[in-house]
Amino acid sequence: MASPDTEKTTGKGLAGVIALDTEICFIDGQKGILIYSGYDIGDLAAHCSFEEVAFLLWNGRLPDDRELRDLSLRLASERTLPPMVIDTLRLMPEDADPMAALRTGVSILSLFDGEADDMSPEANMRKAIRLTARIPVIIAALDRLRKGEEMVDPLKDGSTATNFLYMMSGQKPGEAAERTFDACLVLHAEHGLNASTFTGRVIGATLSDMYSAITGAIGALKGPLHGGANIRVMEMLTAIDRSGSSPTTFVKKLLADKERVMGFGHRVYKTIDPRATILREMVDSLSAEQGTRKWYDMSLEIMDVMAKNKNLYPNVDFFSASVYATLGISTDLFTPIFAMARITGWSAHLLEQWKDNRLIRPRAAYTGPVGRTTGRS
Repeated sequence: MASPDTEKTTGKGLAGVIALDTEICFIDGQKGILIYSGYDIGDLAAHCSFEEVAFLLWNGRLPDDRELRDLSLRLASERTLPPMVIDTLRLMPEDADPMAALRTGVSILSLFDGEADDMSPEANMRKAIRLTARIPVIIAALDRLRKGEEMVDPLKDGSTATNFLYMMSGQKPGEAAERTFDACLVLHAEHGLNASTFTGRVIGATLSDMYSAITGAIGALKGPLHGGANIRVMEMLTAIDRSGSSPTTFVKKLLADKERVMGFGHRVYKTIDPRATILREMVDSLSAEQGTRKWYDMSLEIMDVMAKNKNLYPNVDFFSASVYATLGISTDLFTPIFAMARITGWSAHLLEQWKDNRLIRPRAAYTGPVGRTTGRS
């Protein structure tokens, strides 16, 4: 399937530039289409688990029952952190940026992986599974340790979503919580050649190891222009809640002051983000199970105001903020959770890059002065 923009060879921020071929993801921003390896995102979010989608991204097809069972068992067996990683998390300042902590934790993991520099396809697949299993453990451990609580060991079975929510609270999640959070992971698993994925592929193209590439991708995701959008959505919702004004009044004032309303618009989508539509439908049942509709009702009102006044519609970050807040997850963990899902897409792109590797080395159009001379003899 061809991309809508195939003619451009230059562009500020590489906008519209085709850098490489991929079989992993297709996005049509004009029509609001998102496809993973041939499957529409709505179909996957409604009918597939995060583990099935991880397998799909890595292998280009959905697993059969035996393959899914095997992957689930392998993930369960890898949810143990080396003691030094735990010790490092314990030593981190309570106010450490969780993304910086995650970046450090992933980098340290490489020191305890005997296959870190083994670039065979089999070893790289095993590393993708290990990272997918361990990143949730790092995030949950960091959150509990900084609160003065002990880590909760993962369950011996269960999905990535179930285990993460269990390790965060020590209690098994309800059905709606597990299903909605699992869908969030599916929706955030992959999104084409975004900044962090491109960063990872550039590092991988040098034939550096997977841990180096993923650490770089996490560094790119840490930037507020990439991974922090749902944090800013939550900050807006919290500000509305504290102000005592209605969401309508608050947002209309933002618009009157020509300030940006977070969670609306997207660099790629020129229509409604298909992921936002899916999440909106799931947050309702989650709110009922959790016994609070505050964040969801506020979000619906803001969405209505933006549609009527600006003809703008929410992106995935808008409703993911409501999901995580309803689950009681700290706002500064929203971006690490993004990484927890996107590790599957990042690693899939690395596996694809290494199948037919070529160093990624674009040129820059020089716009500086010419003809200068020092005047020295």
